[in-house]
Amino acid sequence: MKTIQVFDPALCCSTGVCGVEVDQALVGFAADVGWAQGQGAKIERFNLAQQPMAFAENPAVNGALERAWPDLLPLIVLDGRVAMSGRYPTRDESAQWLGLANATDAPSIFNAQVAELVAIGAAIAANCEPCLEFHHAKAKELGVSAADMRRAVDVAQKVKEAPARAMLQLAQRRLEPASVTSKPAGAKAAPAQADAKLPTIAVASAPAGSCCRPAPAAAAKGAPRCC
Repeated sequence: MKTIQVFDPALCCSTGVCGVEVDQALVGFAADVGWAQGQGAKIERFNLAQQPMAFAENPAVNGALERAWPDLLPLIVLDGRVAMSGRYPTRDESAQWLGLANATDAPSIFNAQVAELVAIGAAIAANCEPCLEFHHAKAKELGVSAADMRRAVDVAQKVKEAPARAMLQLAQRRLEPASVTSKPAGAKAAPAQADAKLPTIAVASAPAGSCCRPAPAAAAKGAPRCC
């Protein structure tokens, strides 16, 4: 396996991940180094503040820094040759150099059954009755259990209800009577009039045949299909 050598600028410690204000680029790279080393990769880091001789004794690093010091740091050396300068590599780049399978290249679990569960959840979120009928039938054909379909429905409903609740709360706040702010000190606010009280905003089911609920005759035409 190839070796990566990282020549860091002057850092407070070996990784630079310390102190109150931490550079997020250093945090991300430290995590990437730990990930690569966990898979057997060889990555060495040299800190200019603590290991200046490593910079001077490496011909590739010494030559590069003589041309554009100090803008090249950090300097990434791959098997003795400068591969990158001025920034830290991404995990994808490090994985490619080292011949590692990136975490994003893990085997896919998105199969036909999962696709139908996603479609069932989307049908719930979209209030699409034909879609739900269609994908429920397809999921049953593929052997998806009723319990898994129920989980998909429950998750979709929770996701769907969250913005609906937020919208209702926003409407309630916007429609509340304005509070009296010009009363003298110590004065009591006048009791609210009975007709000033807002009715509770509720979501009512749409009548059959409306835009949000197809008429029974329309839903009964032909075999169930997804829109």
